[in-house]
This record gives sequence, C-alpha cells and structure tokens, in this order.
Amino acid sequence: MSELNAKVGRRSFLKMAAIAGAFGATSGFASEKVTRAATEEEVKNPYPGSKMVKTICNVCSVGCGVLAEVHNGVWVRQEVAQDHPLSLGGHCCKGAGMIDMIRSDVRLKYPMEKVGGQWKRISWEDAYTKIGAQLKALREKHGPDAAMFLGSAKMSNEQAYYLRKFAAFYGTNNIDHQARLCHSSTVTGVANTFGYGAMTNQLGDIQNSKAVLIMGANPAVAHPVGFQHFLKAKERSNTKLIVVEPRFTKTAAKADMYVRLRSGTDIAFIYGMIHLILKNGWEDKKYLQERVFGYEDVFKEAEKWTPDVVSKVTGVSETELIQVTKLFATSKPGCLVWTMGWTQHSIGTGNTRVGPILQMILGNMGVEGGGCNILRGHDNVQGASDMGCSSETLPGYYGLGEPAWKHFSNVWKTDYEWIKGRFKNSEMMTKNGFTLARWSEGVMKNDAIYNGGTDLKALVVMGCGITSTAQLQEVKKGLDNVELLVITDPFMNDAAILTDRKDNLFILPVATQFETSGSVTATGRNVQWRSKVVEPQFECKTDHDIMFELAKRLGFYDEYTKALGDGKGKFEWPEDATREIARGIRSIGMGGHTPERLKKHQENWHMFEEVSVAGMGPMKGEYYGLPWPCWNETHSGSPILYNVNKPVSDGGMGFRLNWGVEKDGVSLLAGEGSAPKGSAIAKGHGALTLDMLEKAGATFSEEEKAIVAGKNFATDLSGILVKKGLALGLCPYGNGKARAKAWNFPDQIPLHREPIHSPSAEMIKAYPTYPDKKDHFRVDTKYISAQTKKDYTKEFPLIMTTGRLVTHSGAGAETRASKYLSALNPEMFIDIHPNTALNLGIRNGEMVWVYGVEGTRIHVKAKFSYTVDEKTIFMPFHYMGKFQGKDLSANYPAGTKPYATGESANTVVGYGYDIMTQIPETKTGLCRVEKA
Repeated sequence: MSELNAKVGRRSFLKMAAIAGAFGATSGFASEKVTRAATEEEVKNPYPGSKMVKTICNVCSVGCGVLAEVHNGVWVRQEVAQDHPLSLGGHCCKGAGMIDMIRSDVRLKYPMEKVGGQWKRISWEDAYTKIGAQLKALREKHGPDAAMFLGSAKMSNEQAYYLRKFAAFYGTNNIDHQARLCHSSTVTGVANTFGYGAMTNQLGDIQNSKAVLIMGANPAVAHPVGFQHFLKAKERSNTKLIVVEPRFTKTAAKADMYVRLRSGTDIAFIYGMIHLILKNGWEDKKYLQERVFGYEDVFKEAEKWTPDVVSKVTGVSETELIQVTKLFATSKPGCLVWTMGWTQHSIGTGNTRVGPILQMILGNMGVEGGGCNILRGHDNVQGASDMGCSSETLPGYYGLGEPAWKHFSNVWKTDYEWIKGRFKNSEMMTKNGFTLARWSEGVMKNDAIYNGGTDLKALVVMGCGITSTAQLQEVKKGLDNVELLVITDPFMNDAAILTDRKDNLFILPVATQFETSGSVTATGRNVQWRSKVVEPQFECKTDHDIMFELAKRLGFYDEYTKALGDGKGKFEWPEDATREIARGIRSIGMGGHTPERLKKHQENWHMFEEVSVAGMGPMKGEYYGLPWPCWNETHSGSPILYNVNKPVSDGGMGFRLNWGVEKDGVSLLAGEGSAPKGSAIAKGHGALTLDMLEKAGATFSEEEKAIVAGKNFATDLSGILVKKGLALGLCPYGNGKARAKAWNFPDQIPLHREPIHSPSAEMIKAYPTYPDKKDHFRVDTKYISAQTKKDYTKEFPLIMTTGRLVTHSGAGAETRASKYLSALNPEMFIDIHPNTALNLGIRNGEMVWVYGVEGTRIHVKAKFSYTVDEKTIFMPFHYMGKFQGKDLSANYPAGTKPYATGESANTVVGYGYDIMTQIPETKTGLCRVEKA
C-alpha cells in the first residue's frame, strides 16, 4: 500500500524488464514470463546485431527520452537517455516499465464483441463491418449528433488531429478527451488572460527562479523526473520552494516553506497575497500600466482580503500568509506552478486566472525564471488539446465559428458547403458538443433539445480513461443505456468493466505509442518525434488505421484523406499528417513543425542545453522541440512566452491581441516601449494582415497581394504574411495587453466562491457559487440550487480530495497492467488522520466504507497518515475493478484483468462542474467514513 514499500529495486526492475522482452515470440498468445535475472554481461553489452531506437516515454508530459534496444524485432532492453535535455537521464518507475507495458500478459490481443453477456472473439473485418454499419444507420436515422467520440491524450498529435477531423466529417462536435478532466479550465482561464492557454516557460527555466510558488500541484509524485529541475534550482540558485496545499505532499517535504489551506480556497489566499503586495508597494507599476488591462478592478477586490479575512476563509494563519507573500514577492524572478489541484473545481477557471494575475502584478511574466509553469498530465494532453480534440474548438483553438470552418475546409482541401452539409444544420455546426465530464446526460434523454433533437445513441471511446470523471454512477447509467459502445485500447478499458450491458459492446486492441510513430507535445510546448520501437503486437491495429477503415465504411474516406500526400490515397503516415498540421495550424504557430525538423531534433537532442533548451553546435539558433509558436520553417521556436526582451525571430513576443483594440474606451494595445526587441513598431499593434504590414513598411508583389487578400496570420496558408512580419520584427498575432478583467466571463475578475459541497454553511452564505446555467455544453448545470439543496455538513463531516500516486497514471489501465508497478501499490486506500480514524473506531489497515453525498459508497483500506489534517481524507484516483463493494472480475474477458484492482474514488465524488469548461470538482467535496 505504501509507496515506500517497494519489493523491486529500480536496477532489478530494468533487468527483469529487459529479460522479459528477450524471451518468447512476438506473435501468438504465448505468455512471456520473467524466468531469471539478467547476467552482468547481458546488462552491460548490447545484443549482437541489435539496433538502438530513440523515442519518448508515453506516461506524463515531461517527455522523457527513452533508448530502446531492438533485436530481431523484439524490444530487448531499455535505457535512460542520459543526454536528453528535458529528462536529464532520468526515469521514474512508470517510465522504466515501458518495455514491460508493451509486452504485458494482460494486453488486449484480438477484437471482441459482447453477445448475450459473453465475450466473443471476432475478426477485424467483422468488427469494422458491424461498427461501421451501425454508426452509419444511427446517423441516418437520428442525425450525426447521435454519436459521441472520446479521444485520447495518449494519441500522437497526428492521430488526435485526425480524430477531430473524423468527428467533423461524421458531422458532430460531440468529441472530447482527457484534457476536459485535467486542464480544460487552464486552457480557458489562461488563454483569456494572456492569449494562449499553455505553460509559459520551460521546466529547465525553473533553475533560473529565485522563488517557486507551488499550489495545487505535487510534481515530486506526478512529474518525478521533471522535479529534478526544482531540486537543481535549489542547488544552483538557492531557490526557495513554497508549497501551499491541503496535504503535506512529497513536494512539500522538499519545500523551504509549507502552508496548509482548506481545499477550494486558493483564490482567497492569492487575493490575500495581492492585498499585502499592494500594501507594501511590491507591485510592478510600469509593467501593469504598459501591458495589463483591468488590473484596477483586481486591486479593488483585493482591498477586502485582509489577513484576518483570508485566515477565516482558508484556515491559513495571518503570520503564514505574510511570510509566504514576502518571500515570494521579494525573491525575483519567481515562478508559479499548478496542476489539477487548481483546475478541478467549480471555480477552476477562476483559479487559473488569479494565478497569472498575481504574476503580472509582480512583473514575473515573460522573463527567465518567472512565468506560469502549468504542468500538464498525460504525455500528449498538451498536443491533443492543440489538435482540437475537444467539443468547443477546431484544431489550433480556432473555435467553431464559420471563419474557422472555412479555414479548415481549405486546409482539408474539401468544399465548405460539403462539410456544412455533414451537420444537421448551421447551428449544430457552430455549437459546443457534449463533454467527457457529462456526456452521460445526453444518453438519458434529458437534454435532446440541446443536441439536435436526439439523445446520444453511440459512444466511441479511443484510449480514454472514462472512469477519471466524477459521479461514476451516472457514467455507468450512460454506458448501460447507449445503444452502441465501441472501445479501442491496448488494455481492457474500465468503461467495458463498469457497464452491465450484455450486447453491442465492441473491444478493439490498439497498438501502443511504441508501436507507431508520430509527434507529441511536452508540457513546455516542446514538440518531440516519437519513433516506432517495434511493430504492433498480437492482432493490434493503430488508431489511425482504425479511423481510416471506419471512414471507408462511412463513405467519406476519400474526402478525409485529400490533404494527405497526393490527395488520391497515396501518402506517408505520419509525416504527411505532420505536414498538414503545420500547414493549417497557424494560430498558435505550428508552421515550423515539419517532420524533418522534428526528427533532426530527436537525432541531436544531445546538442541542446538543459536550462534554456537552446541549441548548440549545428543546432544553434533553435530551441529543443521548437516550442510553439514556431512561426515558420526558419523560426527558432519560443521557449518563454510573452518575452519582449528578445526579437520575434528568437522567440520574443508581447501578449496576444485577441479581443479587439479597445474596451470601454480603454486601449487594449500594449503601451509604448513594450514591444519585442528589434520590432519595427515600438508599441502595441494588431495581428498581421496585408493592410497592417503595408503600413508598417512591408512591400508585396501583385501576386502576393492576391494570395493574402482578406487573410490574417492565422488563415494565410501561404505563410507570406508571417514571413513579411518576421522580417520587420513583428509578432504575427499582434502586441496587446493581457486581461486581468475578462468581460466574457461570469466573474470578470476572479472571485472566491465556495465549493458546491462546502464544509461551511456560513461560508456558503458569504461566498455563494454561481447561478444555475442552461445549455452548458448541451446540458443544464446546477450551481446554486445544488449548493443550497440541503446542509450536508452534519451527515458528511469530512472533506475529501483526490490525487496521484507515483506508481500509477490516470485511470490506471496501463500502469495496473504492469506486475511491477502493481506490486508497489496493489490496492485502493484512503489517507486519514490517526485522530480522526481512532475517534471513529477505525484502526490502521482496516477496511472502511467511504460515503459520498449522492448516496454512493466505496469499500477501501484505511491508512493512517499525518499528510492530511483531521478534517480531510485523501484518495488516489487510479483504481477500478470494484464498484460500491461489488467485485467486477467476472466482467473481464479471460486474460485481461489487470494486476491491481479496486474501487474508484470517483464513485463518491459528487456533483460539481466548472462554470466555463465543465471540469469536475474532484479536488474538494464532502464524505463520511465508517468502519466496514
């Protein structure tokens, strides 16, 4: 149960994994077993005739380098990449197990269909024919919005892009993936503040920080290899680590200062910091005046948050608040770090806006050692988000408006009217679809009025851990009642285990990302090439091959592949898809991401420096992974966003001008002297257009004018506007002010609002949540009516929060299929304070029931821990295989049950969703614990 009770050492782990890979055939269904320890000779020396393949780990967003030794088509040994600029020769226990993962005994090996409650092996042709026929029939009978497609943060960029394209060609915006559950509120909150919703600096740049404020994050566990950069910062720069968290985490154990606050009160805490910053004159007045809009409203709100008020709301003492504020505000530059501890709240977008506002007040944005280092979760959740694998946008965050569809019709080389005709009507074409968080509402016929008059009939799940969302009992209802359920995964997806359905459930075995090639985007926007290590094992197919085959059955394959290769079905995958992405996604600057450049970076990753990720030798003038925006094929990439101390050609830029040039008579253009170094315009300016560039001094031929007429930097597929702008030192998206005040949000400035299930009726009265919201991603969403429905505090006196373990990832389907990782954390548990447990008559290690506010319960082991206070319990969210005390082992097909199973924490996580993005409120809620 403890993460410290490892029975398998790291060196032995790698040895056993290597030997496991060397034994047995790669085809058939023979079980590969660890039969002996490797000899020293086998560990040290390569196999005769083997080759070494450079690739990228597929666990978290750090993007660690992996060296895979392949012998006769078998992955026989795994080594760490000592010279990789992001991972610095590191592997965590999950990354070290990649070789074991692809050869796991419990991998899916062939397609299956559930018929009459029994699993039946079928051929791929049967699977394609049956699934294609049903998707086609449902579309014809009920319309294209009868289907929902769930993609994956485990897909490559190319695969995620083509899944979004698949949904568009089917005719629906009902598409989503794991980003909805982890950082959708980050993307929306940060993009509506700065212009782009992504991590602003690099992991290595943390080594330039003088202070790091970590809130809502536990990188020592969630990003253990990336945490090296934090530790190096302490060694190199005497950087002060400050952790403000409800739990005393492993990250907190390395901090110079730790403060415990009540879960869900982060905005109140930050406002307390702002109050003290203003009181002491620590704000950067010049920065604010030149580069930020609406900060005066924030200052007015901060006046209310005196230390005594903050203490009453958050539980943090006045002294601690003062100490944290002084240390962070006076130690410059300072960076802010957050993950899901900030995002998974009903006020998640408020959290992700108040943090950037704090950093702008201190002048910490756009500088080395500063910024908002927003650590993403899965290995390609940043990339899948960029590829538009979401229900509210097309690739590149272009949105769903008519101009966006017309742009991508050009990119896809298809007729706009044809694409438009694939949708029920224009309204549905431009309307947000269902989300991963609440798609089940669409199945239950509650919201057909918002979904083109139909409820959801088909659900296609491609590598998505569906049990990661809240209200799992509602997810189960959706799975039980949808007419067609299709799941593609390398391992048995928990969606197929949770449901009681007897028929029309298909499981398709998919290649892992080590059995295909493509690009992936790390947390710092670095795009890396991940090479295929071995061919797909067993009968597994790649995600893109499955999409291509289904497109043929649905009748749009020719249109679907027009932009690839010669446009007639002859193309090179994934390279031609990479080129299509570079050609089309101009908004965030992916025009420079050619497969040739990305492969060159992989080949020469030893030529990049670890702190700045700047290239050396032949790679000088480029940054590792060409972090976007990388405007064209000669651009360096942009390691630090919004840095005006560099020329645009070297990654410099101001804030994005994305909301017009003025608001209420106040200019939204950046002030005088705040332009990137060498800019032809020394102050704010609009996005690149023909007219704007001619006024700035650029010259165009008549042919060029004809090509770019009516275009801007984001829709000009020729790249002419970007090229002309870069020559003048102008950032393609303009140079505007960031927004402390976002007038398109319910709260124009961030406000503290109590969680939906708050532990304090007094605080609910003082800081109520939002009004209920109609048609929120096609469902009605309750806020104030749910919060005030009843007083839950007497029946459910404990606060619950959820989080990660270092041994598992996401919903756990992959990591629980590893015998080694499962041995380290084999069962579900809760952390509970000894005083709390003993007062309830519970001993350490005893089984307990945890009850949620909606009448659900889970049966788990109690583990005494001082990491939580007496009012809080902690639950990891990686488990499944049991549901409200019932063992679901019988639902697994033979040979597919993972090595570790248990209750899902999300069974007892109650109602609560972010006001802007519907991210579930899993980081704070109420519960009751009883001895079993």
